[in-house]
Amino acid sequence: MHELALCRALLAQAERIAAAHGAHAVRRVELRVGPLSGAVPELLRAAFAVARAGTCAQEAELVVHEGAIEVECEACGARGPAATPNRLHCPACGGWRTRVVAGDELLIERVELALAPRAREGGAEHV
Repeated sequence: MHELALCRALLAQAERIAAAHGAHAVRRVELRVGPLSGAVPELLRAAFAVARAGTCAQEAELVVHEGAIEVECEACGARGPAATPNRLHCPACGGWRTRVVAGDELLIERVELALAPRAREGGAEHV
């Protein structure tokens, strides 16, 4: 299950982000997953629940935004959605010489952190 390896790498990145911002926990991670990424959203969700144990993201929520496939035609220059993952034809002219411009991504879109409370000067809270 390569989704578990993906989630471990994702959590390592989230931990680096948390450390860089002085956060004590990761509360939420949002991913954009394209149909051509090779990752299955349902398996990512299941793997995340296992991989987060014992990390600063052990209470974190994983939100997966599933992207669409978009192609750009080399013949006519049109850009638009592909019909299916195995039919990457131009939506305007039907040409087969296209380039995938969206749909193969696996990106961290957002990481929500829980920041540690700041030390108060002199032990008293200033209002």
